[in-house]
Amino acid sequence: MPVHLWDCEPDHLEATVSELLVATATSSGALVDESVREVLHELREHLRMDVMFLSEISGGRRAFKHVDAAPGSEVVKTGGSSPLEESFCQCVLDGRLPGLVNDVPRHPNFDQLPKTPFRVGAHLSAPVVLSDGRVYGTLCAFSFAGDESLTGRDYEKLATVARTTAKRIDQRRQRVNDEEMAGWQLEPIEPGKAASAWDKRGRNA
Repeated sequence: MPVHLWDCEPDHLEATVSELLVATATSSGALVDESVREVLHELREHLRMDVMFLSEISGGRRAFKHVDAAPGSEVVKTGGSSPLEESFCQCVLDGRLPGLVNDVPRHPNFDQLPKTPFRVGAHLSAPVVLSDGRVYGTLCAFSFAGDESLTGRDYEKLATVARTTAKRIDQRRQRVNDEEMAGWQLEPIEPGKAASAWDKRGRNA
């Protein structure tokens, strides 16, 4: 992926990343395929973060659908999960933390934040919102050390990838639904049996 891609204006970046996701898509039925993983890896390296992950929120937990980490920084793993309430992701979703924090320990509300088993310095997080308005999860990145060089433009890059990832998940969900619908078959009901079938369901008792 060209390095200059990340220097594009937000609208152009979103269109270009969307094209990349389509161009590198696999035939896998997974909602998060290799095309998404490649983009996350490239973005993590561009932002100089130690860890980047895509999580899915369900049942009060966040499941790590994909984790990209620098060598020696594998503090969370793909397939793992943790309580949502004990995460910075939840703090961002409910407004306790902004989407970009240059150095978490220096944040005014640090003492009220969830405790982590490792130091989190710079932290970026953006919600992955599906077309129906549901929050699928979050796209997060962090480094162990603070990074004062990160700006709102860097956050917008992460948010752009979160939006394009949401669109990709929507597309793959729709494809799965279409395939399921294509497998359905309507069988004719013989005359006289329709009423009895209705009665058995208790709808015409």
